[in-house]
Amino acid sequence: MTLQCDGMDGLVVKAAEEALEMENIDYVFPFIRERYEDELKDAFERTLLVRELSGDAAELADYWFFETAVRLHLKGRGMAYNGLRPSQINKKPVIKMAEQAVRTENMNDLMNFILNSIKEDVLSRFDDVISKKDYDVTDVDDARDYVDSLLNFFGYMQQLIEFMEEG
Repeated sequence: MTLQCDGMDGLVVKAAEEALEMENIDYVFPFIRERYEDELKDAFERTLLVRELSGDAAELADYWFFETAVRLHLKGRGMAYNGLRPSQINKKPVIKMAEQAVRTENMNDLMNFILNSIKEDVLSRFDDVISKKDYDVTDVDDARDYVDSLLNFFGYMQQLIEFMEEG
């Protein structure tokens, strides 16, 4: 799983906005691999110069700087850059909760949400397997339905464990 960092409301653009507002590139450097720092610094300095020309010029320069920061961030992670995505008006609830947890330095609500979501998902998949377990051997469609359900459950569990082991 990768965090979507190519959006106008993503962490990289937020850091780039802060760097421009504070006129301090250090806010965005943590998202960029060291080998790309010079390219980002050049884009930052050019952006600061162009921003002084007019409001329209500043808007265009800022967007170009955001694109550059996101492109270099993704490049440093071996990922392709396909342009900036617009802000997501309806962020997934878990992302909003994660942002709130960081802001408040309290992750109780986030942890409860995650644990309950995983529990519900695992139980639902398990219940589906159990409800199909006693199929009639002569009914191939029911047998296939059971096998699909079983493989879905095992596959989900495998992905969950692999994801946890990644960290």
